Formats: sequence, C-alpha cells, structure tokens
Amino acid sequence: MERNRLEIRFKKLDPKAVKPNYAHFQDACVDLYSTKRFTTRDRNGMMFTYHTGLAIEIPDGHVGFIIPRSSISTNTGLMLANSVGVIDAGYTGEILVKMKDMSPAGTGNLYEVGDKIAQLIILPFPKLEFEEVDELESSERGSNGFGSTDNNNVKD
Repeated sequence: MERNRLEIRFKKLDPKAVKPNYAHFQDACVDLYSTKRFTTRDRNGMMFTYHTGLAIEIPDGHVGFIIPRSSISTNTGLMLANSVGVIDAGYTGEILVKMKDMSPAGTGNLYEVGDKIAQLIILPFPKLEFEEVDELESSERGSNGFGSTDNNNVKD
C-alpha cells in the first residue's frame, strides 16, 4: 500500500546524530536518538535535556510533535517535562527532548547516549479563524468535562 509522502530536510549538528527512522512500516512516528544528555536540578527535581544532534525543516502548514515512546513506562519515574513538545515550521534549531525524573528518590532509569529517547510525528494543520457568537450549538456532551464520558454526574 502506497502512503502519502512528505519530504523532510534535516541537518546533522553532531556526527553521532541518527537520521530519524521508522522502526516498522506501519508506524506513525519516527524515532529520535540521544547524542548527549545534560542534567540540571530545578526546585521540583532532576531535569534531563537530551540532544538529538538534528535540525529539521518542517514545511509551512505542518507542525512537529515530540511524544514519549512506549518504553518510557519501563523507565521508572521518567517523563517528558511538557508531555508533548511542539515544533513549529519556523524553528530550525536542534531538536531537544526535556525529561523530568518524577520518581520519589530521583532514581529513575535514564536514557543513555545512543538510545531512542522520543518519537516525532509531523502533521498538517488548518489555519484557524475564530468567530465570536452569542450561543454555541448544543451537543450530547454539552459542558460536561473531566471524565464526563465515564460519569454523567461530573460537571465543570
């Protein structure tokens, strides 16, 4: 089955950088690899900035999302610092992945240089135009939020 293809230009900023690649044909995201790691401490614990050694050109009308790999669940206490990273088309600097050790004693299993650290997906997006109105159309869900699909009693 032929897929839509989008050519993404990239530049290696570090000789250890690995070209983003798919692990499997049907994967939605490409893997990103670490070329170095810097550790800092903030008031909430240990932060780790992983460098990929890559810069990319995202086409206009598209956005890149850095998301966790499923293996992050095996790295006890480690999580992406902002859950999802957004790369706008105008950014052509190095792709960095910031993680935080959320384990109680700061003992999370860390990714090492050369490890797959995150995933990247690039998606098209519409240009939004907002129109202010007095009323919104009704829907089955209405203003019920935060778990309301599982509990009809939850209100905002």
